[in-house]
Amino acid sequence: MLDVRPLDIPDVLELIPRRFGDDRGFFSETFKRERLHEAGLTQDWMQDNQSYSKDVFTLRGLHYQEPPFAQAKLVRVLRGRILDVAVDIRRGSPTFGRWVSLELSAEAFNQILVPVGFAHGFLTLEPDTEVFYKVSAPYSGAHDRSIRYDDPAFAIDWPLGKEEPVLSAKDKAAPSLAEANPPFDYEEPAS
Repeated sequence: MLDVRPLDIPDVLELIPRRFGDDRGFFSETFKRERLHEAGLTQDWMQDNQSYSKDVFTLRGLHYQEPPFAQAKLVRVLRGRILDVAVDIRRGSPTFGRWVSLELSAEAFNQILVPVGFAHGFLTLEPDTEVFYKVSAPYSGAHDRSIRYDDPAFAIDWPLGKEEPVLSAKDKAAPSLAEANPPFDYEEPAS
């Protein structure tokens, strides 16, 4: 069983797989192609990635890959807690430039599905956080792109307080949305 819940931008979904527990712990099918297909999610997952962040307020993103290596992502937390953010960067979309966020944690056992045409990023909310995610296309450095996490066009409410995020050199140098000009166009859903 898989509980699928649309977020405020309905193309971005929260997935909660069922856990079976007893006095030893629990068991869960965290990914089962058949269950996703039953829910209408037919991405073909090509690669698994795992990241570890030792510090609180490590911010990774906002990232995307250009076609033909554009990626959907299925993200979950193995240890710790994050605020996961997806930004619609599809020209012509009714939600272009809008963002949604979801707190993911090992305890909540939830996942987020970020479709192609969205920039993705996350902020660690606990030290020693590990994030695991599937992608629908392999990594391609030539197609890898970033957008500034603090682009005023988005005004993302990162829960940093007065703290500065821990960023990679790539993310510090990321362009704004206007400068990046992502190559995604919105396609009306088939009726």
